[in-house]
Amino acid sequence: MVKTRLQNQKPVNGRLPYAGGVDCFRQIVRQEGVRGLYRGLVPNLAGVTPEKAIKLAVNDIMRGVLSERLGTTPDRLPVAYGALAGATAGLCQFVATNPMEIVKIHMQVATAGGSTVPVTALGIARQLGFRGLYRGTAATLLRDVPFSLLFFPLQALLAQKAQWALNGSREKPSTLCVLAGSTVAGMVAAASVTPADVIKTRLQSSAQPTPAYSGVVDCAKRIMSTEGPRAFFKGTVPRCLTMAPLFGIALMMYDMQQKILGW
Repeated sequence: MVKTRLQNQKPVNGRLPYAGGVDCFRQIVRQEGVRGLYRGLVPNLAGVTPEKAIKLAVNDIMRGVLSERLGTTPDRLPVAYGALAGATAGLCQFVATNPMEIVKIHMQVATAGGSTVPVTALGIARQLGFRGLYRGTAATLLRDVPFSLLFFPLQALLAQKAQWALNGSREKPSTLCVLAGSTVAGMVAAASVTPADVIKTRLQSSAQPTPAYSGVVDCAKRIMSTEGPRAFFKGTVPRCLTMAPLFGIALMMYDMQQKILGW
């Protein structure tokens, strides 16, 4: 919620509505109550499971295919091929990601008083329609493909390094090492693609039926010309604080499941 509000804010009379993450948090609580912090939770919960399932499954499938072609094992896959597998996973997940993100963003930027935008997930989905739910897909891919391209090989590398630091072993990393590697990789990847996330948020939150921007390039140019390069990094801290534990826990649970099932 805080991340979206920070990324979507624009100067009013030369001043931004929020001074930073803490100020944004305080204003939301004061004006909308604690419940306001959880606006957009329903579409997020509904979409995050299929999104992560697609991402993790495609990455594993691609790593298996590429390692077989190279005559190695998935855990020994070269970094460049790991990046290719991750990028493919990021490319495929938009099917679940885009509708979830656009509904969530519309709910989170809706103000408490006088907004004509429906504040329920179903109402927003009906208003946008099928095509509207996939608005800003290019911006979503611009964020998710580089994120996964960076995250998965970095996560694998860091988890293996952590395993080596603990006991000098090159065996498959322990669940604790997977958690550590995924958390750090999630933070690095999230920070790296924040500019794309800002553009995506602006595109997907703009009013219907007359969007404020004609596309990714137009949005980027207008942000640069009116707000400067710093605007592309709005919401970096709350985004990292969210994505790091999210991916750390997700990969840890996935690793535990694989070990329990003997995959």
